[in-house]
Amino acid sequence: MTATATTTEKPNRTMMWVGFWGITFGFTLGMVGFGDFAELNAMFTFQSWRMFLAFAGGVMIAAVGFFTLGRDKLGPRQPIHKGIVPGAVLFGAGWALTGGCPAIPIVQVATGYVPGLVTLVGVAAGMRLFKVVNTKYLRVDPGSCGL
Repeated sequence: MTATATTTEKPNRTMMWVGFWGITFGFTLGMVGFGDFAELNAMFTFQSWRMFLAFAGGVMIAAVGFFTLGRDKLGPRQPIHKGIVPGAVLFGAGWALTGGCPAIPIVQVATGYVPGLVTLVGVAAGMRLFKVVNTKYLRVDPGSCGL
């Protein structure tokens, strides 16, 4: 095998694994109900605790993972970025209004829920609008996002 063949095989294998886990994750989100607007709406309006508890369970599993990984493996602590709080509020409001964070509309479209396309277009438009407004007026460091 040449060096070129080895170099191209590894990214292909990595992409296959990423694709496999992405499809598995999307399938799981769909099966749990995270792609269902009615389920998410019931969670946000406190009509049902099912989705809230599923989300809380995921957060607890992630917390155990971070605890197990250890603080030293996570890198240095960063100061809170001034865009985090308004960004989190906009993210939560958008999630409540559209029934999904940026990944959920992909699950919605994959399961045949066509209005998820509107959400995806909104996400793309919002990212573009942020880039334009931030460049001209805000000049907020986007942090690791690098938009």
